[in-house]
Amino acid sequence: MASDDARRDRMYAFWSAADFEATGAWAERRRLAQAMREVIDRLITSDAPEEELRAAADALERYAQRLATHPRRVLPLGFGETANAGDVAAFFDYSPLIGRSNPLAPPIYLKVDGKVVHGMVRFGRAYEGPPGHVHGGFVAAAFDEVLGFVQSTTGQPGMTGTLTIRYRKPTPLDTDLRFEATVQRVEGRKIFAEGRLYDGDVLTAEAEGIFISVDLVKMQALVEAKRRRAT
Repeated sequence: MASDDARRDRMYAFWSAADFEATGAWAERRRLAQAMREVIDRLITSDAPEEELRAAADALERYAQRLATHPRRVLPLGFGETANAGDVAAFFDYSPLIGRSNPLAPPIYLKVDGKVVHGMVRFGRAYEGPPGHVHGGFVAAAFDEVLGFVQSTTGQPGMTGTLTIRYRKPTPLDTDLRFEATVQRVEGRKIFAEGRLYDGDVLTAEAEGIFISVDLVKMQALVEAKRRRAT
C-alpha cells in the first residue's frame, strides 16, 4: 500500500505542479503567457485599423527575434525529474491545455476531491467552432487531459488508448465551465475513465477513455530519447 501511495504522490506532484506559486523568471513567464492569451483573444474579434495592426505585428516580430537571442531549454523538466524532485518548474506548466506558462492553454485548472477530479476552464474566442461556442476538437482535447489526470490517480498511469466523446449540447465560449471525471475500473494494464463537461447544470459533453498503463521507467526513457534528439 505504501508503494502505491508513494506513486500517487509522485503523480500528483507531476500533474499539479502548475498550481504552485511561481516566483522570479517563472512568474514572469506565466505573466507573459497570460498577456499573449489576451492578445490572441482580442485579435480574433478586433477591427483595429491597418496601421495599428502593422505596429503590433512589427513589435511582436522584434520581440520574437529578441527571445531568439537567449539560450533555449533542450526540454522542459521531464517526467522523472518532476516526479522525483517535485520541482515546481514542472513539465505540465508547459502543457497546451493546463499549462499556465503556455499561451496556447485556456488553461484548465484541475483539483482532486476524493475519487473525483474537478476541472474549471473558460474558453476564449480563439477556441471558437460553431458561432459563440467551443470547437469540438478542443472539447475532445480537454477531455483527454482531464481523463489523463484522473487515470493517473490509480498510481499506475498510462497513455490514451481510446477516447470517445458524446456532444450533448453546444459548449459556450467565454463561460465558466466545469469538468467532473472518475476512474470506473482497472483491468490489468487498462484503466477505464469517464468524464462530463457542464455549463452550470447543463451537460454539454461527456467522454469515456481507456488508458494503457505504462511503466514509469519506460516513460522516463521517452524523455531521455527526446533529450538526445534535441541535442
